[in-house]
Amino acid sequence: MRHNKKFNHLSRKKAHRDAMLANMTISLIMHKRIFTTLAKAKALRMYAEPLINRAKEDSMANRRLVFSYLQNKYAVTELFREISQKIADRPGGYTRILKTGNRLGDNAKTCFIELV
Repeated sequence: MRHNKKFNHLSRKKAHRDAMLANMTISLIMHKRIFTTLAKAKALRMYAEPLINRAKEDSMANRRLVFSYLQNKYAVTELFREISQKIADRPGGYTRILKTGNRLGDNAKTCFIELV
């Protein structure tokens, strides 16, 4: 039974999916906006928003927890130093998805995902 398992598997195994979402989160933190497909952007939003929410309180435990997901110290420092100050008074909704149409090769729906 698959009760309460409503996330998109993105046609990947768990390890591949976790690695891809971690890499996309690092890119999103470093570049503030990335271009991807709509399905990946929605999955990335569910992965990245709790990590960004952790950055509001700068404690060693939160830094270690975020680092355990991302495995990139530059992205963790950027998240806790610059991004956390910009979102300090925001109660949620740290990312925005802007649809950009369909991709030419396979007609996949594409979009920008950016930090608000």
